[in-house]
Amino acid sequence: MAMQASSWILLVVLLNTPVGNGQSVQMDTEVSGFVGSTVELNCLFINSKPPVKISQVTWQKSFNGTKQNVAIANPALGVSVLPAFKDRVTFKHLAMPQENPSLEDTTIVFSNLRLLDEAAYICEYTTFPAGNRENMVNLTVYARPMTHMTLTTPIIIARAQKHKMTVATCLSANGKPPSVIKWDTKLKGQATFQETHNPNGTVTIRSNYVIVPSRESHRQKLTCIVTYNSEHFSDSVILNVQYEPEVKIDGFDGNWYLNRQDVKLTCDADANPAVTGYHWKLLNGSLPRNVEIRNNTLFFRGPVTNDFSGTYICDATNSIGTRSGLVEVNVTEKPLAQGPPGGVLGILGAVVVFGLIVGVMVTICMMYNHGQKSRTEADNNLTEMPPMHKPVPPPPKKNNDVKGGLISDDIQVVLLDKDEMLKLSLHPPYNDMVLSESLKPSFAHKDCDVQYAVLDTAALVSSPRRSVHSCGDLVEYATIQPSSH
Repeated sequence: MAMQASSWILLVVLLNTPVGNGQSVQMDTEVSGFVGSTVELNCLFINSKPPVKISQVTWQKSFNGTKQNVAIANPALGVSVLPAFKDRVTFKHLAMPQENPSLEDTTIVFSNLRLLDEAAYICEYTTFPAGNRENMVNLTVYARPMTHMTLTTPIIIARAQKHKMTVATCLSANGKPPSVIKWDTKLKGQATFQETHNPNGTVTIRSNYVIVPSRESHRQKLTCIVTYNSEHFSDSVILNVQYEPEVKIDGFDGNWYLNRQDVKLTCDADANPAVTGYHWKLLNGSLPRNVEIRNNTLFFRGPVTNDFSGTYICDATNSIGTRSGLVEVNVTEKPLAQGPPGGVLGILGAVVVFGLIVGVMVTICMMYNHGQKSRTEADNNLTEMPPMHKPVPPPPKKNNDVKGGLISDDIQVVLLDKDEMLKLSLHPPYNDMVLSESLKPSFAHKDCDVQYAVLDTAALVSSPRRSVHSCGDLVEYATIQPSSH
């Protein structure tokens, strides 16, 4: 098996290696062209070590495993082209007929290309004594598609049933390779696509654009964009959509009062095609006597009366259908108060809004400042109270002769009734106050409940109390303050 594989490799190398003193055939690998265009298929004989005699050059078409002669060049017989290609294939550098032509360059020119010309083409040199030399080029034929866009129907009608319909078709026919179709429009629709492969190898792309016709789609632009390779083609149409009249009645400003002069109602209708007729009527009644109808306008002659009140209906008709519009007219005894012009109202509204915003901001700032002030005053009041759960700061030293931390002037005893106690802000005992045994108060009755209150010492001085040591009407209260001396 190894010997057999080696033999095959050697055979392939020999077939692809120029032999016979370096003779070879030089050609392009790929050549392409469009249907109807002209291409050249180059073929050059390279002879590095002459002399070599060229006996004949043969061009062949290879397609699906079969070969077909295209043209032949012979030094003795001249050149000839087979009938199937006679009108479209020529040798570029060889005249016909020509005696003793030079066959080193046997390039052929293919004109008016056809899709069936797509194949592999072989240029074969017959030489002596080197033998045959050949090479091959692949010819690809492209087909530029025929592109066009059409309206599906010249008349597009918007119906009340809101049915979908195809309004335009974009076609890219017989392209090779196939093209790509896109739509560009402001319409609210959808596109459908269909691809057909033709027997000759081309592809046809068809795309339909589907919408629900409406008044809004009238005069809208619809563009089809076809991309083929790097080329772009576009075509556009403007839709002509026919629809029933869209009716609106103008003229009633909400201020029809008795004895007002020169009032009228106008029936405005947007329609395609144009409105062919208008018809006025009054719901549940007849039109007033002093009205005059001119086309789409209802003129009221004379002063306004109560007879003008009612619901007025205008019917507008075109070839598609009839639509109606209505307006409710109310007559008042006196004119309604007319406000300032819209521009003045707008300015006044802006000023009011701005004033409200400024007022809210000022109020917020004042509330914030007031809160800050209240908190500051509360903090100041708290600093004047005896601290809770904090050790009592040592009193300032009077002189070096004083042994203790307090003097008699620093201690005041206050006697309060129970009713007076209830009026004071009470605090729990100074549980964490550290006092020496000598400073702890001793009461005759241990079961008395003692509570402490913050007092104004100036008031105490002006209103002394007497002391009763019992759980009766009086209790003791003491505060410690630095003396003034």
